Amino acid sequence: MNDKNHKIYSMSFARVYPLYVAKADRKDRTKDEVDEIIRRLTGFSQSELEKLIADEVTFEEFFAVAKLNPKRKLITGVICGVRVEEIKEPLMQEIRYLDKLIDELAKGKPIEKILN
Repeated sequence: MNDKNHKIYSMSFARVYPLYVAKADRKDRTKDEVDEIIRRLTGFSQSELEKLIADEVTFEEFFAVAKLNPKRKLITGVICGVRVEEIKEPLMQEIRYLDKLIDELAKGKPIEKILN
C-alpha cells in the first residue's frame, strides 16, 4: 500500500490515544507522561490536546495543526520494523516519531531522557 493512502491518516486520533495510554500503563507509566510526550512533540497545550481528542480529529488533521518540535528529527530507531529516520512520507514519519516516543516510555526510559 502506498503510504500516502495509509488508513491511519483518516483514523481518529481519539481511537489510538487510549492504546498509547494503555501501553504506558502496562509498564507502570502514567497518562500524564503520555500527554507530556504528545504535548512536547506537537506543541499543543493540555486543553488543546483534550479538545482534539474530544473532536475525534484524524491523524492527518491532528498533525496538520500541530506546531511540531524541530528537535523531533533527532529521534532515531526502529518502530514497526522500520527506521523512523528513513521514512520518506512526512505524515507517516510524524506518526512514527510519536509511536517511538511512546515505546521508549513503555520500555521504562526516564521521561527526561525521552524529551531531550
